[in-house]
Amino acid sequence: MEQLKKLPLPLLLWFRENARTLPWRSDPTPYHVWVSEIMLQQTRVAAVLDYYAHFLEILPTVADLAQCPEDRLMKLWQGLGYYSRARNLQKAARQIMEEFEGEFPSRYEDIRRLSGVGDYTAGAISSIAFGIPVPAVDGNVLRVVSRLTDDHRPVTAPAVKREIRAALEKTIPQDMPGDFNQAMMDLGATVCLPNGAPLCEKCPARQFCLGHLRDTARNLPVKPPKKERKIEEREVYIILRKGRVALRRRPARGLLAGLWEYPNELAPYPCPVAGRVSFAGTGKHIFSHKEWHMTAYVVEAEEEELPCGWVWADKAALRTQYALPGAFVPFAVIVKERIE
Repeated sequence: MEQLKKLPLPLLLWFRENARTLPWRSDPTPYHVWVSEIMLQQTRVAAVLDYYAHFLEILPTVADLAQCPEDRLMKLWQGLGYYSRARNLQKAARQIMEEFEGEFPSRYEDIRRLSGVGDYTAGAISSIAFGIPVPAVDGNVLRVVSRLTDDHRPVTAPAVKREIRAALEKTIPQDMPGDFNQAMMDLGATVCLPNGAPLCEKCPARQFCLGHLRDTARNLPVKPPKKERKIEEREVYIILRKGRVALRRRPARGLLAGLWEYPNELAPYPCPVAGRVSFAGTGKHIFSHKEWHMTAYVVEAEEEELPCGWVWADKAALRTQYALPGAFVPFAVIVKERIE
């Protein structure tokens, strides 16, 4: 991977002029970098910005995160998706409190042992917050390197990932590892774009990038075809009574674990409470491995009693207490109109 050896200087000069202005970069403490990197997993930067600011306002320290009630944490995370990230974030915060006396660990090996922290996140924290020269290899970086070196092997193959990481370990500047890793992230996010043609005319590596010189960049990286998602037809019941809506908690394990939801099951699903039922519309939500195609019904409940474990939630409780996953956003307007 000779092209990688040519990359650091032009990349860092480009980064000096083109670095994205991001809040966690202005104060790159280990806690800030960690929270931002967990939020950014499989989530766009623009979607994270407001969540990041609000999260740190409510939970400004590792200790605050470790002590936060789970429902409160889930409410803070509501809308970001992939809720296991938040649970792992809290598990790791408790590890830090118990194993490191509340001080964020400063060794790569210790950071890597934290719950929910993989090689990429450990590399990002280590390099940005502590100046440790280890690479942070994510999808953006794999894409940049595969195009730079005109590598047509599947980037998802573990052996290929290991080879790229090893090459980057030899390439990363010892005195500016954080800037190098962030520059690679920014290059992949703003220039060496996914899903189509990269903006090669703006790239600091265009003079020696083999993918550009051989006109193969738009076909890289090579990835195996995605598996088809399973489609589930589900019926959702928006059960209303006296300005409140019925919620139930999902099981502690599995998809959307522990979150609250409007009662729903695979169709056909009989109405779970007595009352007048009317059609309320349809909605669709796409998960990584399945799709929910939902048909919703409003139920005017006749009785106060609900099945065991269910709750009535008013407008204030929905806003501040109960975290509902984004799957049910298509029905949020209906609920809002009926419980105002």
